[in-house]
Amino acid sequence: MPRSRILIALLLALGLVAAACGSDASDGAADAAEDPTTTIASEDPTTTVEDVTIEDAEGDPADSQMESSDDYPVTIESAGGTWTLEEAPQKIVSLSPAATEILFAVGAGEQVIAVDSYSYYPDNTPVTDLSGWDPNVEAVLAFEPDLVVISNDANDLVASLTALDIPVLVSPAPANIEGGYEAMAELGLVTGHVDETAVAVETMRTEIAAAMAVSPDVGVSIYHELDDTFFSASSFGFIGAVYAEMGASNIADEADADGYGFPQLTEEYIVEADPELIIITDQVAYTVEDVLARPGWGEISAIKNGNVVVVNADIASRWGPRLPQFIAAVAEALASVTVSS
Repeated sequence: MPRSRILIALLLALGLVAAACGSDASDGAADAAEDPTTTIASEDPTTTVEDVTIEDAEGDPADSQMESSDDYPVTIESAGGTWTLEEAPQKIVSLSPAATEILFAVGAGEQVIAVDSYSYYPDNTPVTDLSGWDPNVEAVLAFEPDLVVISNDANDLVASLTALDIPVLVSPAPANIEGGYEAMAELGLVTGHVDETAVAVETMRTEIAAAMAVSPDVGVSIYHELDDTFFSASSFGFIGAVYAEMGASNIADEADADGYGFPQLTEEYIVEADPELIIITDQVAYTVEDVLARPGWGEISAIKNGNVVVVNADIASRWGPRLPQFIAAVAEALASVTVSS
């Protein structure tokens, strides 16, 4: 199989699992997931293949031809440029907490030698004082990496590493759940863990489908508050896209005309929008009780009914294997809300 079809084959195989779990994204969400900067391709027509068996929607075995997980070279294409890896990278530096979680989830943890200071999950990650927000190229070079994974190019890190012939993979935050599976497929392939990635994705799809099943059939209006200056998460970003998948309506969408994903609202806007559920994170410096007691918020449905919940900020903001936990918590909260008639 030409290597230009490897990622496509993997994603098609994982798509069969999606059918089995019944968690297909909407047409709009699928369009948002398309990202031409995160593909994997190569032109070698001599690649050998192996059979990987997964279950289709009816539960019958379905054979999918996929690349052997240890078959290289593999060419990666992202905002970090085009790189051909002749063998599986063994000294990976990850400056993306989400990518770090994925790397460990797909079996590439032993190949990771250093991660940024916020990549503290799982517990055995090699945490350092490296920064993904303000990266220092000399500090990264000290680990002599054969692959650096980042979520965005800060301080012209890509150019600096490229000049030194060090491969860089930019793995940005996905636009939605399906985009997250594509990011997993990419990291699994480039590290030589295709089969483990397929298993990890199947497990996530199953757990997410189970969590989604708890969500109410009637849409609930939600407000996800990021801080006390009323920045919120609209449906144009990953967090909001998850809410949309769950059938919730997001009060921040109307305020996000540019599709930024994180608009700043005003108290007047929030009160008028009258959300039925308010979500805050465990990293804000205030509590549910503080929100319930805010002056002028007493007529908001969520406040009147005590529908304010706290979610884990790391899980809510990072695509990765813990996403089902976030969805389960929100689904339970949505199901407990009394929807206004």
